[in-house]
Amino acid sequence: MTENQGAVTENQAGQDGLEEPRASQTVMILLRLFRALERVDTGLTPQQYRILKLAGAGGERSAKLAERLAVAKPTLTATADGLVAAGYARRDAEPGDRRVVRLCLTTAGHDAVDRADAAYARWLDQLLAVTGHEDEVLHALDVLNQAMDEVRRARLGAPGCREPDRSPERAGTA
Repeated sequence: MTENQGAVTENQAGQDGLEEPRASQTVMILLRLFRALERVDTGLTPQQYRILKLAGAGGERSAKLAERLAVAKPTLTATADGLVAAGYARRDAEPGDRRVVRLCLTTAGHDAVDRADAAYARWLDQLLAVTGHEDEVLHALDVLNQAMDEVRRARLGAPGCREPDRSPERAGTA
């Protein structure tokens, strides 16, 4: 195969999507990253962290949290029960509609999120320093985050709806 033929093959693969071996390798890298994040000693599970990060933005309705986290309401309720029992969160009734409950962070919850943020930052700083391309990697992750938001909006049938900006420092969503 000539060099030019190889370029054509690569271009065709790019038009049709990732070649299976490359896609498989990329998925394995992403899963490895997720597993590494799970092992960071934060005192919280990744699911607890995500819930606390989202609820910490000002209190969230449980139904909205479940939707944003892409989990079933019973799954969210079980995790939230554990966070309330641990003293990291509380449930507040909505003024005027006691059926609506918001999950809010306690002082201990804010402290737990701060500790987790610091632990994740140390882990990520160490990993990015090895790449020598910190800004490029962070930009690529931000592009993927935005793409996931677009896919989610399309799946929900609301292509014109814009979700709040969830830049990497505010995300906590995957």
